[in-house]
Amino acid sequence: MSGNKSIRYNFHNFIGTNKQVDHTEIVMKEKLATLSFSDGSPSIDFPIFGGTIGPDVIDVRSLYAKTGKFTYDPGFMSTASCRSNITYIDGDEGILLYRGYPIEQLAEKCDFLEVAYLILNGELPNKNQKFEFDDIVTKHTMVHDQMNFFFRGFRRDAHPMAVLCGVVGALSAFYHDSINIHDEKSRDIAAFRLIAKLPTITAMAYKYNMGQPFMYPKNSLSYTENFLYMMFGNPCEEYKVNPVIARAMDRILILHADHEQNASTSTVRLAGSTGANPFACISAGIASLWGPAHGGANEAVLKMLDEIGDVKNIPDFIKRVKEKDGQAMLMGFGHRVYKNYDPRAKLIQKTCHEVLEELDMKDNKLIKLAMALEKIALEDDYFIKRKLYPNVDFYSGIVYKALGIPVSMYTAIFALARTVGWIAQWKELIADPEQKLSRPRQLFTGSKRREYVPFAKRK
Repeated sequence: MSGNKSIRYNFHNFIGTNKQVDHTEIVMKEKLATLSFSDGSPSIDFPIFGGTIGPDVIDVRSLYAKTGKFTYDPGFMSTASCRSNITYIDGDEGILLYRGYPIEQLAEKCDFLEVAYLILNGELPNKNQKFEFDDIVTKHTMVHDQMNFFFRGFRRDAHPMAVLCGVVGALSAFYHDSINIHDEKSRDIAAFRLIAKLPTITAMAYKYNMGQPFMYPKNSLSYTENFLYMMFGNPCEEYKVNPVIARAMDRILILHADHEQNASTSTVRLAGSTGANPFACISAGIASLWGPAHGGANEAVLKMLDEIGDVKNIPDFIKRVKEKDGQAMLMGFGHRVYKNYDPRAKLIQKTCHEVLEELDMKDNKLIKLAMALEKIALEDDYFIKRKLYPNVDFYSGIVYKALGIPVSMYTAIFALARTVGWIAQWKELIADPEQKLSRPRQLFTGSKRREYVPFAKRK
């Protein structure tokens, strides 16, 4: 299944049927941006570019050459680091588009692999393209058998994200025939391998952590069904995937598939700009996603709920949040980009309630606590005025909890979903002739040059 000849043959046939469509449009505006100085230095003009939608950008690439100065933008709040035609976000209006399609339509009408095809290729697949894409992914979900032994190098209680970082980075050692980034077919093969094998690797990380035997994937199951089967199945009995749960997981994966130039995606692009192989770049993205301010937020939601403990403690917790008590951290509310309701949260809220209904868990203590906190956040003026609405991390954490998935696995599943977006962004970077080695500048505030003083002369 995972042999090199097989994947080359199948994929060679596939790529002849579809070429990625490039909808990128950069429009040179007639107006220029003029930078003037108060010290008498001459003014400098910079071109203004416009995309298909979204804010215009000022091209400041020549700033240092013309002025000897850099821009200063901590956190890149006002800086476009690249041009991309994959994902668009309007945080003020609560809009998220994959290749121009609203996330609401894709999450309701597509399965994950259909969305993956769209993100990678720029267009939705026709019937034959969808069948062939699904078939290639399905038949390459197995990992190299020696990877089973690789897992044994980790402690049993190792965090799954630590395992994912190591194992995904090590894929280049097992599949070194597809790390030539200058060869298009090699890039495509690596992309398929990552998409196909991430569910298997993620499930293996869970099984290893639980002390249970690894489960091989089944070609008769869909992408999401296979993941659930490898997570929860065991060799002792037949495991049947609940269709409601499978659909919920599929929707979660779709909602997390890509999200523009976030921290982990920027990390993947930064690593990719060095010429690093795709497996190393995706491993770097996983490491970045691990942070609690990024992908680890859904894990932090459950920790917050555990700390609150009971519905009766919510008023005191909310009071401490409003008083900005550093010990009371509100996790899973608000978003760095969305200043309106996160469109993904609306979709996953519905999914969350469907899962709780299916599993008859609405009376679960922790679930009741989460729902009570959600109700307050949607009705309290303090949250409404500050637009601190429940976000996608809040609801996905509750769904995972209801499914019995350990908290440590939450971010690992996020990484599984986001791999598709990372790959698309990485491939776009490699194909962009304007991209160079990423090398941010700095505002240096340390000591000026000084001379070394021998020990005997130091005061």
